[in-house]
Amino acid sequence: MELAQVRLLVSDFPACYRFYADVLGLKPQSGAADGPYEKFSPATGSAGIALQDRAMMAEVLGELGDEAAGHRSLVVLRVDDLDAYCAEITSRGATLLHGPAPMTDRMRVAHLKDPEGNLVELQQWLLLRG
Repeated sequence: MELAQVRLLVSDFPACYRFYADVLGLKPQSGAADGPYEKFSPATGSAGIALQDRAMMAEVLGELGDEAAGHRSLVVLRVDDLDAYCAEITSRGATLLHGPAPMTDRMRVAHLKDPEGNLVELQQWLLLRG
């Protein structure tokens, strides 16, 4: 398992984008200043901080509102075999909220919560397959 990113669910995407890019000086991956998604990377390493519009995640889970009173972050972990890993963790008591299911044509995801209610996304990057 590898930590891929910590993703923050935000309501004011442009303001948050400016903060991470301009104030903190992190490098944006694509320059999507208006969202709905952007990953910011430090000078070294592959993990980073990403921003995602709350409304986009609400469409996936059907439970996030526009207010930042609910989930404020999403920890993302990349795994090689999403189905096998989900079977493993559910056998140890995890409850999946969503998935495994396609998120885009490039990845499959599953979602669950930690004991405090923080969201965790498990990703399998399909482009990494041989």
